[in-house]
Amino acid sequence: MSATPYDEMHAGDGQVREHYKTFASWLSRIPSERVARKRAEADTLFHRVGITFAVYGEEAGTERLIPFDIVPRIIPAGEWKHLAAGLKQRVRALNAFINDIYHSQEILQAGRIPAEQVLCNGQYRPEMQGIDVPGSIYAHIAGVDVVRAGAGEFYVLEDNLRVPSGVSYMLEDRRMMMRLFPELFALHSVAPVEHYPDLLLENLRSVAPTGVNDPTVVLLTPGAYNSAYFEHAFLAQQMGVELVEGQDLFVDDEFVYMRTTQGPQRVDVIYRRIDDDFLDPLVFRPDSMLGIPGLLAAYRAGHVTVANAIGTGVADDKSIYPYVPEMVRFYLGEEPLLSNVPTYVLRRKQDLAYTLAHLGELVVKEVHGAGGYGMLIGPAASRAELDAFRQRILRSPERYIAQPTLALSACPTFVESGIAPRHIDLRPFVLSGREVTLVPGGLTRVALREGSLVVNSSQGGGTKDTWVLER
Repeated sequence: MSATPYDEMHAGDGQVREHYKTFASWLSRIPSERVARKRAEADTLFHRVGITFAVYGEEAGTERLIPFDIVPRIIPAGEWKHLAAGLKQRVRALNAFINDIYHSQEILQAGRIPAEQVLCNGQYRPEMQGIDVPGSIYAHIAGVDVVRAGAGEFYVLEDNLRVPSGVSYMLEDRRMMMRLFPELFALHSVAPVEHYPDLLLENLRSVAPTGVNDPTVVLLTPGAYNSAYFEHAFLAQQMGVELVEGQDLFVDDEFVYMRTTQGPQRVDVIYRRIDDDFLDPLVFRPDSMLGIPGLLAAYRAGHVTVANAIGTGVADDKSIYPYVPEMVRFYLGEEPLLSNVPTYVLRRKQDLAYTLAHLGELVVKEVHGAGGYGMLIGPAASRAELDAFRQRILRSPERYIAQPTLALSACPTFVESGIAPRHIDLRPFVLSGREVTLVPGGLTRVALREGSLVVNSSQGGGTKDTWVLER
């Protein structure tokens, strides 16, 4: 992989890429004062709508605005077609894998993935063994993080299958761009994303328990103090479903009901934004005040669908990630259309030795880590940080994986000094129901600090609108 970042807007000779030419021409004509005014307007509007992100552990101002950049990330139709096909293929294989490990475990018996990697994984839920779920679908909503590196090839960085977040920012970024710069959408044929809530609801309704013709769908949130609460409320409102907390639901005779002013109403599909551990205090954490006692019994009886399914997290654990290409081959009989980032699994002696010898060149991640926490970016670390992390790895090598430091692609971004390239990634959202679908686009996250490769909003990253051109 090339060390020089792929530039989304400019080719190697400095010429503007074909799919950016119309935008670049518009940008060259727009006065900088208008840009500054529009950026301020965007901040005001986002504040007014309440689009904030809670950052845990910060004393001052726990509610933070996620910075929004007005230079869109543009993807030509042909590139998107390939990317979308690869994402659908990957999610099909992941769903097949989760169904398999909770049933016949053929991939483990075939020795294609070490059994202990799965069965001893912290996200594996033995309580799910033998439970049949509608359509054999476990990851109804997948947020797959994709990066572009080298000469412009897409790589999958990780699969988010538990409670993937960020889709509300994809939708609001588009709404904001259309409001601020309507003339741009007259100049470009941009594929729409605003139908995502309708697609999501249709997807959730399609996996209702057998025999339910007009399912009641609810969105289960941990409550207003959760970092993604804005998104929970936004999606429930956009889908026209009830936003509920655990105390609003109860189980009676293995059916789930919602408390309403008209009396109990049966619930058929729960789109949960709560981790497994907190879902049912009778089975998982007994101290959980967020879940519904008896939920697993109703689930096991086939009277309710939980999306994403309990136990799905085993497939998005970073120690399982290296085996996803093998899943594609095993379950689908196809070669993967999208590549993984080369990955060292530190429970393997050879990989551990290589990583320790090259620690200053690699990115090391905790297998259960998320949000950019618990990771080491070798080239940016001090000698003391490298030494301290080395000791952490030696204490528990099985808790870590390592990857080359990718030169993530860069996209022009408005920063304090003007327009400058900043590193980006992309999280498309893949829906699995009767069929596998996704809206054209996703959440583009941007590392606003110069040279930074960490795009997570919890680490100071921002977002961009993602345009997939229709022609």
